[in-house]
Amino acid sequence: MLQVSAIDAWYGDVQVLRELSLSVAAGEVLCMLGRNGAGKSTTLKAIMGLIRPRSGSIRLDGVELTRLPAHEVPQQGIAYVPQGRRLFAELTVAENLEIGLMARGRGRETLERVLALFPVLRERMSQRSGTLSGGEQQMLAIARALCVEPKVLLLDEPTEGLMPTMIAAIRDCVRELRAQGVAIVLVEQRVDAVLPVADRVAFIENGRTRDTVSIETLRGDLTLVHRYVGVGQR
Repeated sequence: MLQVSAIDAWYGDVQVLRELSLSVAAGEVLCMLGRNGAGKSTTLKAIMGLIRPRSGSIRLDGVELTRLPAHEVPQQGIAYVPQGRRLFAELTVAENLEIGLMARGRGRETLERVLALFPVLRERMSQRSGTLSGGEQQMLAIARALCVEPKVLLLDEPTEGLMPTMIAAIRDCVRELRAQGVAIVLVEQRVDAVLPVADRVAFIENGRTRDTVSIETLRGDLTLVHRYVGVGQR
């Protein structure tokens, strides 16, 4: 489904991604693990067209995305939940969701499916998003992305700073989306947040994909976590 092949990306004169490659299939959760500054978030931005790779290829179902302007990438069926949520704080829950629906011209039927995943948002539709709890804001950020009806969902640190109950709710959502055939690329720092939901893990170091292993392999041998993420992971 999504194939990232040997992309190089730069911030000004600083190269951040170096021939980075990864792939994710329909109904699969691929997690990207690595230290701060490894290039994980930059990879998601490159997929979304927010950073233009200088070389390499990013394809979704055979369509080359690197040739598209950033605003056309969601129209191909990719949705992005950035780190920090990036909600419109002064707008209501309903207005934030409406912005998501507009990206691919979706309507009430799509909205109802999204609210079925996050029933608490149905009770908050008229509330300003900036007044929601941290966990509710994360739910809204994911819900807004799902209003695109994505084939691929990119999640950047979705459990950061959340209470255990909210983390469990996010995991349940990821499992449900995987069951529906959505391909998910999940950026995380903590392996304990990954083990319950991922199918494969790609270890990113210095802008490169160093290793990609199945979750079963990782459960049996956590030395890769120590090597690429650091001490203190479980």
